Amino acid sequence: MAIRFWLGVVHREHVLRGVDLGIARANRGAGDVIAQMGEADGIVYYSPKTAIEGDPLKEFTAIGRIADAYAYQVGDPGSSWRPWRRRADYDLDAWPTSIRPLLSVLQLTRGNPDWGFQLRRGVLEISRHDFEMIRQQMRRPSADDR
Repeated sequence: MAIRFWLGVVHREHVLRGVDLGIARANRGAGDVIAQMGEADGIVYYSPKTAIEGDPLKEFTAIGRIADAYAYQVGDPGSSWRPWRRRADYDLDAWPTSIRPLLSVLQLTRGNPDWGFQLRRGVLEISRHDFEMIRQQMRRPSADDR
């Protein structure tokens, strides 16, 4: 099965908690997308804000790979809040980076002044090109580059 690449849109506070727990997460209603993810698929998170009621951020905040083939829901079955999750392995050396330098390069945003509208879905598939461009931008500079 071909490797696919995904963009999750979640505020930074939840992304960092997911990284600490080793999970990829999605909002309610995105369970079908989480279930479509395959083992070894790439996942990158874009955080428009620092927290639910936080400050604007507009950064890619984590990047990694889906670690297994099983989606699951957590929470009380009677609750209306039961988020979908997948195990994920994150690149712990990745550095958060602004989306601004990539706006003219990413297929997701290039030539689209309303690029943010499509992010409202919470999770969407992106191209290998976009995933690789984001991954390169999130790499910390080596000591030789400083």
